Amino acid sequence: MTAIKAADVDRFIARPDSNQPIVLVFGPDAGLVRERVDALVRASVDDPADPFTFVRIDGDELATNPSRLVEEAHTVPLFGGRRAVLVKAGSRNIAPAVDTVIAAPLTECRIIIEAGNLGKSAPLRALCEKAKTAAALPCYADNARALTQLIDDEVRTAGLTIEGDARAALIGLLGSDRLSSRNEIRKLTLYARGKTSIELADVTAAVADASEIALDGVVDAAFAGRTGEVDSEFSKARASGSSPAAIISAAIRQVASLHKMMLAIEGGDTVEFAMKRAAPPVHFTREPKVGEAVRAWTPPRLLRAMDQLAEASLDIRRNAPLADPIAQRTLLSLAMNARKRA
Repeated sequence: MTAIKAADVDRFIARPDSNQPIVLVFGPDAGLVRERVDALVRASVDDPADPFTFVRIDGDELATNPSRLVEEAHTVPLFGGRRAVLVKAGSRNIAPAVDTVIAAPLTECRIIIEAGNLGKSAPLRALCEKAKTAAALPCYADNARALTQLIDDEVRTAGLTIEGDARAALIGLLGSDRLSSRNEIRKLTLYARGKTSIELADVTAAVADASEIALDGVVDAAFAGRTGEVDSEFSKARASGSSPAAIISAAIRQVASLHKMMLAIEGGDTVEFAMKRAAPPVHFTREPKVGEAVRAWTPPRLLRAMDQLAEASLDIRRNAPLADPIAQRTLLSLAMNARKRA
């Protein structure tokens, strides 16, 4: 078996095995697939811009002409040097073409196959995982450990350090796509240029969605019973571009979220564990206020809050000029009710 474990993929990329000249790079993280394919190309040829040493083949085209791959793989570069062929898999099956190359040992060429998410039974993946001369490199979404390493590498390259709370907040905003994550981190380092260390405020300003953060602020303040913060957080939400209707909609979603957490707590979860199991999990920066809200409300009172918010949403649609005071008054009323705790 030559299926490379996810934890060993970067090691293989750094030093590709010459005994495995056929490499399949696949997985749901398209950005990570692209990044690793580019790294393999750089490691396989001296000049990727040289058409005599580096060839690209479309997978769907290869499916109609399977012999082309073996022909390209055994072509001797006109001016010598290393040679590589990149195949971008499409919707059609190219396993027969790859099987032909596997049967004809390569000495001076590397075949790199770029693919999307392939199940274990997919012909191309199964073929490359079984062949001794091929390697299958899975690319899954980064976990917290991988994101921490990515952040630290990029921050160090930029000549900066990053505070612990800033790193934790940044991890919560990344992870679905490696290239997107790297671009967001680089945007953050550019924002922090001239400083020595990246702080939480820098992450909030440069990476986080300001409108979402503002919505969280006003909704959390209302349900936590922090009446003194509702007006200021409401103003921040409006300044960030959130409409009164959007703010009320966010509050309605929070009612549903709080209700689910309460049911989990009734089932034996702690408040902290219930927040972590929420979908999506409550970000650590919101935990104090959301924890206060969970302890302040009961399921029956949340149902009454839902009715109040639904009425406010209808009033906003009927009286658009009064949308701001309707939404603000409703949230302040929720905050006052939260303080009663009865």
